[in-house]
Amino acid sequence: MTAYFVTGTDTDAGKTLATSALLCAARERKLSTLGLKPIASGSRMTPDGLRNGDALALQAQSTPLAEYATVNPWAFAPAIAPHLAAQEAGVDLSIDSIAAILRDTLSNTSRDLTLIEGAGGWRVPLNADEDFSDIPRALQLPVILVVGLKLGCLNHARLTAEVISSDGLTLVGWVGSVVDPEFAADHMRFEANIALLKNTLAAPCLGIIPHLAIAEAAHAQPYLSLAPLLNAPSPHQEVAL
Repeated sequence: MTAYFVTGTDTDAGKTLATSALLCAARERKLSTLGLKPIASGSRMTPDGLRNGDALALQAQSTPLAEYATVNPWAFAPAIAPHLAAQEAGVDLSIDSIAAILRDTLSNTSRDLTLIEGAGGWRVPLNADEDFSDIPRALQLPVILVVGLKLGCLNHARLTAEVISSDGLTLVGWVGSVVDPEFAADHMRFEANIALLKNTLAAPCLGIIPHLAIAEAAHAQPYLSLAPLLNAPSPHQEVAL
């Protein structure tokens, strides 16, 4: 099994689209898949309980289908920072509890490709002392970075890649996702920005997702390559699960 943690340069960088598209690409190759969104705010109440749109998108690309509680153990209604949503719900989020559930899922669910999506960027807080970045650190997971392609993305991407490395983790690939179509409108300048990212980020580019009229996995997956992921080792296998 190969598992990765997916982070972004910012909120709304295109993490869910990229994550679900990578899973979709794996399904097209007849591989078993699992998408996890451990903590999600901005959920709506349904007859089955709170459901988050991002988590549902990952669940839809999980083959065999996983139960929602497996995909998204912590769902909160307000569309606010997850640590604040958890506080308002009276829930204590901690790395120990999150890592324990993820270890159990990884050890009991054998899939060819598992992607665990974070929330916002690398240093989004879980509580007063711990961040989302502590999740891949606890599990020693390699990281995929989704770069929201807009003005300012060069700085955000390079700083995020640097701190992933300084935290002792491996950046195994990055995906560019055009979140501002005006940023990509000038083709020559856009390609110059992409070239700089390819030259400065110490990981292969898995693809560039354009601004899509229908932002769904099936439409985004043709722009992505799985090869660097499927050929890379998964360090979490060395962790005592």
